This record gives sequence, C-alpha cells and structure tokens, in this order.
Amino acid sequence: MVRSASAAAPVAQARRTLLEGVGQEVAESFPGITRLGGQIVAALYLAESPRSMDELSAELGRAKSNIFANLRGLEAAGIVEHHRAPGARHDRYRLRGKYPDVVIGAYVARLRWVVADKRALVRRSREILGEARGPEATALRTKLDALGKTYDRFAELFALLPPVEGPLDLEAIVDGLPRVALDALVGVIRKAVGLVAARKAAP
Repeated sequence: MVRSASAAAPVAQARRTLLEGVGQEVAESFPGITRLGGQIVAALYLAESPRSMDELSAELGRAKSNIFANLRGLEAAGIVEHHRAPGARHDRYRLRGKYPDVVIGAYVARLRWVVADKRALVRRSREILGEARGPEATALRTKLDALGKTYDRFAELFALLPPVEGPLDLEAIVDGLPRVALDALVGVIRKAVGLVAARKAAP
C-alpha cells in the first residue's frame, strides 16, 4: 500500500506539470483562452475517450461555467470539437486531432488570418492617405509601404504551407521533404537568425 501511494505521487506531479505547461502555452498563443483552456487541451490529450463538462470540471477542479467558456473558445479556434451520442443527455468533448498537431494547425491558421487582416489594413490606410503631400504624409507612406512589403513576404511564406482546416502534421511535412531541401531550409533559417542577432548587437 505504501509503495502504491509513493508511486502515485510522481505520476500526479508529472500530470500536473503537463497540465500547467500546456495551459500556459495555449493561453499565450490564443487570445481569449485562459490557462484553464490549455489545461483542458492537455486533459483531453491524456484521456482515453471523450470527456463531458462534468468530468473535466471534476478532474481540473474548476467550475463548469469556466470549463464551458474555455471549451467554446477552443472550439472557435478549431482545437476542440463536441458530439452527443444518440440517447445521451450531454455533449462530450475531444481534440480535433492529435496533440500537438491540432494546436499547431490552429496557430498557423490564426497567423494566416492575422497576416491577411493586416495586409487589408495596410491597403485601406494607403487608400485613405491617397496622394496627400507634405512631410507627415511622406513619412507615413514610407512606413505603410514597408509594412505592406513585410506582410506580403509573410503571405508568400504561408502560401508554401497547405491550407489549414484542422491539425497540421508538421512531422509528416518534415518527413516528406527531401533531405537536401530540409538542410537548405534549416540553413536559411539559421542565416536569418544570425543576421537578426548581428543587427541587434551592432552599435
């Protein structure tokens, strides 16, 4: 009995550590979703079957109203889905795909939306500015043009990825790349990171 209790302690601690870590990760990546939302993601990942709101509330020790609010946010982000079996009284929740792919897919979809939204914002601002003249107009036009080019480059990058309507299996994408292409991509990223670091270090 003592041995069983002592064995349970590290299991509970490891589980809690994962719940807290995923909670922080998801909360920092998706506006409107709290750490509890991330803990729900981890709990659903660890579960062997879909969970009801009551089960999630009992497992995480939080009120059903808080669980419900975060589940709605997770569904809106494309991370969680619900279903109700015929004859059942309550919905049950599960991840839309395996973790962490489902979170990565949702995050890439969000970034893609942000880039598209900001490109449209720059275009609207540029149209409003029109052909206005003067130092302030010229300075603003320069900033808008530079920002537009930056978001256009980001859009080109996202165009290389497949459209995301659910989990994005990065592991499969990486495995599907020829080794020479993967090495070239890693080299480009390292070079870009090195250039950024050099610029920051420059006096």
